[in-house]
Amino acid sequence: MQKVTPFLMFQNADAEEAMNFYVSLIEDSEITSIVRYGANEPGDEGTVMQATFSLKGQEFMCIDSNVKHAFTFTPSHSIFLTCSTEEELDDLYQKLLEGGQALMPLDNYGFSKKFGWVNDRFGVSWQLNLPV
Repeated sequence: MQKVTPFLMFQNADAEEAMNFYVSLIEDSEITSIVRYGANEPGDEGTVMQATFSLKGQEFMCIDSNVKHAFTFTPSHSIFLTCSTEEELDDLYQKLLEGGQALMPLDNYGFSKKFGWVNDRFGVSWQLNLPV
């Protein structure tokens, strides 16, 4: 085995929008490659055939699926962020919540100083933690 990389499959042709949103929120993050579908290929022209991006050094892959599936993202798999300050946590939580859904509102649940869990507007689940 050479590598393990989390993989996100978007079904609404919004992989690139999601990547741009994520790298704008988290410092030291970037889109590292994008390969798009061309004319006469299985996916819609210009959508993401395969892309990679990194969030704070963690690499992810993603695609715009050219097949509609009966499943989508689920909170049972989430991206866990350990924040440095309460202000950072609050800001990220509010931005990820816009157009999304709160699963656990920001609070002290006893296992950390402050914690929140949200599905963003793309359906991706995020846990934000401020350690004790």
